[in-house]
Amino acid sequence: MPDATPPALTLHLASETGTAALAALVAPALGPGFVLHLSGDLGSGKTAFTRALLRALGHTGRVRSPTFTLAEPYTLSKFDLYHFDFYRFSTPNEWREAGFDEALDADCAAVIEWPERAGDTLPAPDLRLSLAPLADPQARSARLEAFTERGRACLSAIARRAAADPPAGICCLPGSAPRC
Repeated sequence: MPDATPPALTLHLASETGTAALAALVAPALGPGFVLHLSGDLGSGKTAFTRALLRALGHTGRVRSPTFTLAEPYTLSKFDLYHFDFYRFSTPNEWREAGFDEALDADCAAVIEWPERAGDTLPAPDLRLSLAPLADPQARSARLEAFTERGRACLSAIARRAAADPPAGICCLPGSAPRC
């Protein structure tokens, strides 16, 4: 029986600079149809990551947190990206009732904060990023898991870069594969 555990990589982000560097590493993988789930407690850096991701994708305008609007659309040069926040949802199908399932198609990319609020009703993402604070209040642990071929290609590229020439503010944590 094949191993059902998705490939994963855990990184240490020393500061918001590390968060932005990770976003820049993820950005080339994004395109129409790519879905990224962002998990973590309040204040863990999910929106800061998305802001840096949009900057890395060329967006120069304001990046709003969708906590109250639930969704923020962005028109980029090569595709559209929807930034969702499911924090306020109280039932797993609320995202469908809001019509967000239409945005999870092959024409745009999606970044979803708090995907766990949708239970198992969401399709599997290409990549899941879980952020957690560390002892240093500026630092974060970032665990990336790949669930599709596109996600595995993104994870592999990040792992190669982190091992060979890690950007400022990023390093691998012990026990992560590959080890840096």
